Amino acid sequence: MSDSKIPADIRKMSFEDALAEMEEIVRDLESGNGKLDEAIDGYARGAHLKKHCQAKLKEAQGKIDKISLGPDGDITAEPADID
Repeated sequence: MSDSKIPADIRKMSFEDALAEMEEIVRDLESGNGKLDEAIDGYARGAHLKKHCQAKLKEAQGKIDKISLGPDGDITAEPADID
């Protein structure tokens, strides 16, 4: 699923808003009260929200660098090992 397949309204969302909507969809699906078509649509939207949240987290991780002082005194920045 490429970024271009994620609906425009989701691409504009903050991580927190997307996560909150995804949690709401999960609650609705777990309740089992909706119709099948609504559940399928909710599942598909949830998949897009998950992909968007993953991209936002990856973007944030890329902005975090580990600053190190080398043996020769040079300062370097390395990608943070957050995993």
